[in-house]
Amino acid sequence: MDYKPRYSQPFTFAEAAALDVSIISEEIARLRNSLTHLQETQRILEEEIASQGADADSELTTAFQENKNVIGSQQERISMLQLALHKKGVIDEHYTASGLSSSPFPQSQSILSQEEDANTSEPNNTPDDDGIDL
Repeated sequence: MDYKPRYSQPFTFAEAAALDVSIISEEIARLRNSLTHLQETQRILEEEIASQGADADSELTTAFQENKNVIGSQQERISMLQLALHKKGVIDEHYTASGLSSSPFPQSQSILSQEEDANTSEPNNTPDDDGIDL
């Protein structure tokens, strides 16, 4: 697959596809966190620029425009990483463009957690010779 990014990126699609799934998912999480902070900064800058009207500080407007480019680049990087995951066969709602599902865990983990909760809600008084009783 030949991916041509719109923005300059620190890696190619081929390099992203060669990374381990855990590294890709950590980078997606890091970028999403960064985007959250950038978008909040953009909101604050936009309010300040609007309040200053025609006399808006040029440094604020420059910062606002630069942040728009950084946001676009990071969103594109997330898309590249999601494509790399898809190429590896990882198809999970957690990594889709819409972000997290309603549960912080994939469906299979949620079901396992419910089963574990059900199993641990009743005390197990039988001795277990195969392990350590905590």
